[in-house]
Formats: sequence, structure tokens, C-alpha cells
Amino acid sequence: MKHFKRINNLTGWAVFTVAAVTYLLTIEPSTSFWDCGEFIASSYKLEIGHAPGNPVFQLIGRTFSMFAPVESVAMMINAMSALCSAFTILFLFWSITHLARRLVERRKETLTTGNTIAVIGAGVVGSLVYTFSDSFWFSAVEAEVYAMSSLFTAVAFWAILRWEEEADDKYANRWLALIAYLMGLSIGVHLLNLLAIPAIALVYYFKKYTVSLWGVVKTLLVSVVLLGFTMLLIPTLPRIAGAFDLLFVNGFGLPFNTGMIFFMLLLFAALAWGLYASYQKGKVFWNTALLCLTVFVIGVSSFAMIVIRSSAGTPTNETQPDNAFALLYYLNREQYGTSPLIKGQTFATPAIAYKDNPMYAKKDGRYVKTQGMPQAEYDSRYTMLFPRMWSTKPAHVEQYKQYMTGGGRGKIVSGTDERMPTQSENLSYFFDHQLGWMYWRYFMWNFAGRQNDIQGHGESYYGNWECGIPFIDKMRLGNIDEMPPYLAHHKARNHYYMLPLLLGLFGFFHQLSKDKRNFLVIGALFVLTGIAIVVYLNSDPIQPRERDYAYVGSFYAFAMWVGLGVMFIYDFLRKRQLPTIIAAALSSAACIIVPIQMGAVNWDDHDRSNRYIAHDFAYNYFMSCEKDAILFTVGDNDTFPLWYIQEVEGVRTDARVINTSLLNSDWYIDQMKRRQYDSPPVPFKLSRDNYLGVNDYVPVNDRINEPQDLKDIMDFIANPKAKVQTNQRTKVSYFPTRRFTIPVNKENVLKNGTVKPEDADRIPESITITLPEKKSGVLKAEMMILDLLANNDWERPVYFVGMGGDTDLGLRDYLQYEGFAHRLTPFRNAYSQSLMDKDAMYDRLMNIYRWGNMNDPDVWIDNNIFFTLAGIISIRSMYSNVASTFANAGDTAKTLDLLDRVMEVIPRRTIPYVTGQWESNDRSMIFICHLYAMSGQTDKANAIAQDFLDEMEQNLQFYSHAKTQGDALTINLRTLRLIAVSLAPLLDEEIQTRARELRQFYRQYNGLDGKEYDNYF
Repeated sequence: MKHFKRINNLTGWAVFTVAAVTYLLTIEPSTSFWDCGEFIASSYKLEIGHAPGNPVFQLIGRTFSMFAPVESVAMMINAMSALCSAFTILFLFWSITHLARRLVERRKETLTTGNTIAVIGAGVVGSLVYTFSDSFWFSAVEAEVYAMSSLFTAVAFWAILRWEEEADDKYANRWLALIAYLMGLSIGVHLLNLLAIPAIALVYYFKKYTVSLWGVVKTLLVSVVLLGFTMLLIPTLPRIAGAFDLLFVNGFGLPFNTGMIFFMLLLFAALAWGLYASYQKGKVFWNTALLCLTVFVIGVSSFAMIVIRSSAGTPTNETQPDNAFALLYYLNREQYGTSPLIKGQTFATPAIAYKDNPMYAKKDGRYVKTQGMPQAEYDSRYTMLFPRMWSTKPAHVEQYKQYMTGGGRGKIVSGTDERMPTQSENLSYFFDHQLGWMYWRYFMWNFAGRQNDIQGHGESYYGNWECGIPFIDKMRLGNIDEMPPYLAHHKARNHYYMLPLLLGLFGFFHQLSKDKRNFLVIGALFVLTGIAIVVYLNSDPIQPRERDYAYVGSFYAFAMWVGLGVMFIYDFLRKRQLPTIIAAALSSAACIIVPIQMGAVNWDDHDRSNRYIAHDFAYNYFMSCEKDAILFTVGDNDTFPLWYIQEVEGVRTDARVINTSLLNSDWYIDQMKRRQYDSPPVPFKLSRDNYLGVNDYVPVNDRINEPQDLKDIMDFIANPKAKVQTNQRTKVSYFPTRRFTIPVNKENVLKNGTVKPEDADRIPESITITLPEKKSGVLKAEMMILDLLANNDWERPVYFVGMGGDTDLGLRDYLQYEGFAHRLTPFRNAYSQSLMDKDAMYDRLMNIYRWGNMNDPDVWIDNNIFFTLAGIISIRSMYSNVASTFANAGDTAKTLDLLDRVMEVIPRRTIPYVTGQWESNDRSMIFICHLYAMSGQTDKANAIAQDFLDEMEQNLQFYSHAKTQGDALTINLRTLRLIAVSLAPLLDEEIQTRARELRQFYRQYNGLDGKEYDNYF
């Protein structure tokens, strides 16, 4: 046994080394898109990120980055994720070898040399398959919480297996205390770890009790109760602390958080007394239970850091949880809303009332009640059990109705034309989309193969699993042999030929037949971290990104079965009379090919080394803005990377980033009123009484025909006597008009560069903005934007990342295109090219903007970056639009400079000319070709056109025969029409002929594409 332990330990560390080297070689050297920029910044400065917080992640991230130069902070925190992932692989290896040993013991055998080779081989194969699996590798190389969360799950599961080995020893319960402490700490990373509790409970039951079916059922029920108790305990502690603090602050007049501190001292005193009393009386069970509760609470107490740092007023301070009540709101993620679980509404269920949801907020040294997010109450006649189709967003409803035959068969909702989904339709959506598309597809990505990383919505050519076995793939997905090159040779098209899946199934059935107890343990972990999460999340049908990272715990469990598949093959060979050593060596050697093949095909689309795209795009956003700018952003990807380079690297600390989604929150408005670094306070004038728990939605009651000065209107909003009564018989503020004037301070617009000196004579006295007629009210964020515009006096330049971002305030006509941002100007139709500062844009595009090495063929452009480059920002469109202004001005040299530069920045190998997804990219390529031809560069124009038509023909051939249709065919046909109209006459006869042939070819379609697409030609 000692010999085995030595081999087991050494091999485990060898596997750890393989994983660590793999992940460290492929980490992103700077920030990534999505949450990573926020996590890095909040860890580096111990600031408050989004709910429900991750203080343990932040503290460890701070340790990793503490001594790093600022340009290496992101890399160090990414390296933390890499090492956490490598340690996860280490504990996975040891868990698999433990379970494999149990299979040997079930045969009443000892660890002979042959058995040892097989057990170690099982651990190596299973852990390396998980090392190179798609979803786990993705999280391992960026600063996200899922790598560290996986480590806590792995260590907790390994610890219960260690307890199982030592359960009869005197101090075995120390492992249970360790697990409880790990669970408490893990909450400071992510809640997913708690789902391991039922698996841990089963190990305890199998070791301590006589096994029976009813005993297993009771254990699972008790574990679910324990899981529920743990989930309730987390918000209950701050809820009780809040009651104490309310008494101490409002009752005794003491400072904020005094009552919370008193409660925590009282709680730990009570736990200490309970531990001492149970020890003195020899109550082993109660002492162990109290010890586990105590260390769990100690682990959870990491959230004290959230309150402490929030109270310090850090620049990033989301939800501002600086007291027990705000912490409770933060932990419950109340700003995100909830979805129904057991019984509730569908998309067609009418809300009949809105229940008040009061909460306490700090004001003038006391706690006062304010209105939180109202809770809708639904007509019980139109609710259902296990509701899956619940979202009321029009795009979601449209997707739901695809599962409702003939418009639905459910009962009609009274007073509407909507039908309730039947339970059959509801379950069809659950099994097909929520389970099939949002779980089993991800599962197969990791153990069968992946088609590409393009996020699709059910099309046969985007984002499916694809194993590489022709007859299986063609049966499911159609004739994929005709894929255009950018899909056929996509770096994320990874085929495993179902080998990991088959190994896992071998291990699944082998353990089921030989070791039912541990099979139930792994099965509980697999189901609860997979299918149970699907049920709990109740996801809507259109997600902003793929969600496979949420299920890595389930894939972790299956990787154990993959490892045990080696034991199945070993037993199979032994039964064929092969010597045990040869059988063990053959099974291990044959199976090790599986992770090697996975690593080989997955490397190129998981290698993020030398990629700085998210970092440089954040830099470009700031470089599009003048000094002291106010920049309104919308989502994660145009906010978090900006926070990162501003907070960590100190880039453009004079600029103020305002996220319009967060601007609907009173705490965020409060923070914008404060100075941050070199950025003065945002000039909001509305007092806290006008946005603290009120004015979430301000109706428009258009009573005044003439435009009114916006400052007067904002004074009207602030007037407590200027109210209108709603249907709920409450009085609310309102806008008495939808037309506003904003006086223009000519001196300020000239001083800050909003208007060039040569245009000074054109500056109007004021501008008039009009809320759209369809707009019946204004959200709080929009109200605050209007407040800013009323009081800024054009002193600070104001920018939006898009044409008004996600707001709809009638500003579009006054927004001037300036690259990555649009500046508010006093000129109507500012978005037209005639008002563009083309020289400034030329300088940005040629000299200032950075592109993150995206033209390097070895730098991986994943779907999120592809989506950003081609659709959201459309770099080719940016260059071609600016180039056209120089072409119109007769400056051929600068036109060609810009065209040549964009062809260098985004070569064809990075993004194809014809994406079939983003018309802005495809049309921009036609425009680039057109500009080359107009500038006399016909050779370049013809070459681009030839390549463009090649891609177009390949796309049309494939998409027109695809098994399931999406938007790609329609987009390609619209682009083809644009070629015929604007491009072909400029090019040589051969290209014109090809364009005509393509047009004629697609006139032939009388079913799918016939008359439906005639208007395109």
C-alpha cells in the first residue's frame, strides 16, 4: 500500500504539472471580455463587483497580483485561475484512483502490479480528458470564478473520500470539519459548490449505516434539506444582523453596523459555548455538527470584506452593500429578478397587481424604508406547474411559440388573444431547448466533439455538437461536407469521434455493475451539478453567451466515469486470459490516446496567448473621447474592460464611464455624484429624494405643445407637488411634455472640441430633442441622462458607445460618429459623414487605435471577438466609412492608406469577407472593394471581388441546402443583390458574369428561395 501511495502521489503531481503547463502557456495575457475585467479590477483593489460577490476569489486574486507591475496584474490573476484548474485536476486524479481502487477491492483483490497500473492509468486518463475538455479549459485561462469554484468542489469531494478511508480512526471527523469550512469559503467564490452536499452525504451514509433502498432515499432527502438549510442560512445571517442594526441605529442612535457587529460577536459566543458544552458532556454528534456549523460560518464571514470595503467607498462599489440590509439585497441578487420554479406564470399570464417590496436604506444617519423592486402577482387561473415558458420579452415569446403547434392549443387568456402553453408544449420546450440545447449539447461538446463556437439558436450549422463520424453527423446535421471554408476549417471544429463519451459510458456501466454505492455518489454529483441546475435556472431561449461553464461540475463527475472506463477495458482484457500486467498496460496505453487527441485538436482554439483584443478595444473606447469625457456604456463588454484599464493601469482616469443598466439604481447615481480619480462629479442635480426608491419609471403626460427648457422640466420632476395619479391610485412624478430644448453654451463646445473653430458660426442657440411618440414613459436611467444634459451646460463632452446606447431619448440626430463612440453635438444630423472630423478619425485609425494582435494568424479570434469585430463595432465598416469621406474630398492617398490599413488589421484569414451573420461586415467589404475601384486600384478591387464571390457562392450552396434554416441564407442573398446593384459595374467582365450567374442560379428556387427572394434581384 505504501508503494501504491508513493506512485499515486507522484503521478498525481505529474498530471498536475501537465495541466499547469498547458494552462499557463495558453492563458490570456490581459483582460478578456465579459466579467473578467471587473473581476481583475475588483481583486486588484479589493473593490465591490456584481452580486452576489466573490470575496474569497478577490482576496486570493489580490495576493497573486499584489507585487506585480500594473501591466502584469491581469496575467497574474489569469495565472491564478490556471493554477486553481491544475489543482482541480490533481484532486480529480486522486478521486478517480480512489474509486478505481474500490473496484479492485470489490473483486477481493489486492493492489498487485497489474492492478496498480490499471488504477493509475484510470486516474491519468480521466483527469487528462477533463484537463483538455472544452468547457473546463475555457475557464482555466481567464480571470473567472469557475476555475476556483471547481477547485473547491474537487477538494471537498476528495476530502470525503479521505474521510471514508479514515472513518474509524479517532480524529476522522476532522475531514468533515474541513469540508464544512471549504463549503463556507466556497460561497465566497460561487454557490455551485453546495451542490456536492448530497454526494458527500451518500458517502457518509454508506460508511456509517447499513445500506437499504429506503436508507438511500432518506439520505438524499436529508441532504436536500441540508442543502436548503445552507442556502437559507446565507441570507438569514444578514437578515438577523439587519434587525439588530435597525435597533441599534434607529433605536439607540448608534453608528451604522454597530448592531451587525454585536450580532456577529453574539453568534460566535453562542457557537463557542455550544462547542464547549457538547465537548464537556461527550456529545460527539452535536459537537461535530456545531464544529461544522462554526467553521462554515467562519468561511462565510469572508463577506465581511464586502461590507468593509464597500464602507470605504471604493470607486467600483456595485449595489453598495455597506450595511446588513444592502448586503442581503446583494446576496439575493434582487436586482436581477427571479424566474418561477415549481408553480408560476407563463409568458401569457397577466399580472393583476404589484406587491410592494420595501427595503431599508441609509439616509441622514438612520435607516428609512424605501421601495425595492415590486413583485408582480399573477392571475392564478393562468398559472401552471413547472412553468418553463415564462419570459415576456417579445423575442423570447417568439421562440416559445415555435413549440406551440398552430399558435398553441392551450386556453385563451381572458381579454387577450394569447393562449397559454399546454403542459405538453411546456415540456417540449424543457426537453428540447433547456435540456437538449442548453445542457446535453454542452455535454457532447466536451465528450463527443464540437462543430464550432459560433453561438446559434438551433441552426444545423452553428454551435452544435459534432463528433467527426460522418454517418452520425450527417444524420443529425445534414450534408456538412459542403460547409464553406471558414466553417469547415474553423479552429473550434473539434472532433473526438465520441471516444471520451464511450469511455465514460464504459465506466458508467462498469461501476454500476461492480460498485453501486459509489455509482450513486458520482451519479448524485453528476445530476445535481447538471440537470438540476438546468431545472433551477429555468433559462429563457435567447442567451447573450453560451452557458456551458455553469455545468463543469457535471462534466467533472462524468470525467470520473471516463477514468473508470479504463478499468472496464482492463477487466475485459483480463477475461480474455491476458496477464494482468499486459492487460493493464494495454488498456492504459490505448486509452491515453483519447486525452492526447483532445489536447491536440483543442489547443488552437483555447490558446489565448498574445491576445490583447479586449484590452486594446477598451483603450480605443477611451481614445475616442476628449478630456474629462462622460461615456455612456451599455453591457459587460463595453464596460468591464474599460473599468479594468482605468482601475488597474490608470488609463484615462479623467473620463467617467457610466453604465446605463446600472444607472437605474440609486446607489450608482450616488457614486456618480462623487469624484473618482481625476474625474469630477457627474453634474446630476436631482436630489436623492427623487431617485431613492422612486421614479423607476416616469410616465409622459404630454400636456404642453411647445418645447420646454429641459432644466425647467427637471425642476418640475423634482417638485414634490407636481404629481399625477396612476391606476394604482398612487401619485408619481411625470414629464408634462415630450419635447425639450437644451441651450448651447458656445464657449464650452468650442473649448472642449465638440465643435471645431471653423464651424463656430453654425452653432445654434439651442437644440430640441423629442421623445419618440411610442414612448409612454422614461426609465430612471434615462431620467438621469436628461438631468445630466440639462445641467452639464456642454462643459464636459458626452459620448455614447452606440447611437444612444440602450436608451431612446431622441438624441440620435445629434450624435456624431467618432470611431468607438458617438459624441453629442449641437448639430442636427450629426451622424452624417459631412460633419465627421475626418482628419481626427484618420489619426485614430492609422496611429492611435490598437488592435490586440488580431491580425496574427496564431491569435485565436473566438466567436465573441468575431461577433464584436464584425457586428457590434464592425471595424471594416469603421475604416470604409472614414475612407469614403476622403474619397469624396478627392484625397486618394489617404483613402488608400485607410483601405490598405484595414486589409492589414483584419485580413481574410481572421474574418472572412462574407460571414453570413453580420451584414455590416459583408456590406463593408463591398464598400471597400468599391472604394479601391473608384481610387484606381482595380487590381485590388478585382482580387477582393473574386474572393468575395468565391465565398458567396460557397455560402449560398451550403446554406440553401442546410438541414435547418436560419438567417444566413437571407443575409447572403441580400448581400448578393448589393453586389449586383453597386459593385459589378465597376469591375471586369469576368466578375460581372459571375455575379449574373449567381443571381440567375438562385432564381431557380421555387420552394425555399423562389418568389420569396425575387425582390432581392
